Amino acid sequence: MTENSAGPLSGEVALVTGAAQGLGRGICLALAQAGADVVAGDLDTEDLAGTVADVEATGRRIVAGGIDVRDQDSLDRLVGDGVAALGPLRTVVANAGISTWSRFWEMPEDQWQTMVDVNLSGVWRTFKAAAPGMIEAGRGGSLTAISSVAGLRALPGQAHYSAAKHGVVGLVRAAAIELGPFNIRVNSIHPWGIRTRLAEDPTLPPLLGANPTYQTAFRAILPEPRMAEPADIAAAVVWLASPAARCVTGVQLPVDMGSTTI
Repeated sequence: MTENSAGPLSGEVALVTGAAQGLGRGICLALAQAGADVVAGDLDTEDLAGTVADVEATGRRIVAGGIDVRDQDSLDRLVGDGVAALGPLRTVVANAGISTWSRFWEMPEDQWQTMVDVNLSGVWRTFKAAAPGMIEAGRGGSLTAISSVAGLRALPGQAHYSAAKHGVVGLVRAAAIELGPFNIRVNSIHPWGIRTRLAEDPTLPPLLGANPTYQTAFRAILPEPRMAEPADIAAAVVWLASPAARCVTGVQLPVDMGSTTI
């Protein structure tokens, strides 16, 4: 037995998209430390090898593969491979996402469409790939979408991102109702800034300088931490997936230093 065999997710199997680095890798590691085996997918198969090594170091098993959340077939294949090797899914974390910046009237159509395809439709495809098998297994479970504070309020320069993340909230609420009879809970987590590669976007400062009123949207109650670590968000994922949250579904959980409160 491994040292995490008695964790809150012991014996469970978890699917994570966007798993190659940053938040996704942190989520995979936290789930493994809580006792789960992991099915990990990402477009970046080179960095995905690092996630595999981190999970295996905990003593848990992992099945990893290249996916594009814009392609249902790739998600279906990964889920099929993972279930065949590890067993039925109990936890799903739709984490894959992108972030770009532009004011809406200056935004090319392909920038808008790509954002919606990845950050909204990608969550739908992930849930769609996982839900039928979870229902058939009859063991209940948990689906979690990684949204953003932009799913609860708008951010300037990110109309496309805000629209997609607000859409995730609607999807989560509807999925919670539809999956409730099968004892499958569905929730979303709404982080503020996270210390990952995605946060190091060089286009952000010039855009915010275009209008000083934009700065008011980027505030939080807590002075520290200025940015969350991936482990902070991963801890919320583990909690939502665990028996401790068995009464929690259809919820939007901010992990945002209070930025949606002001």
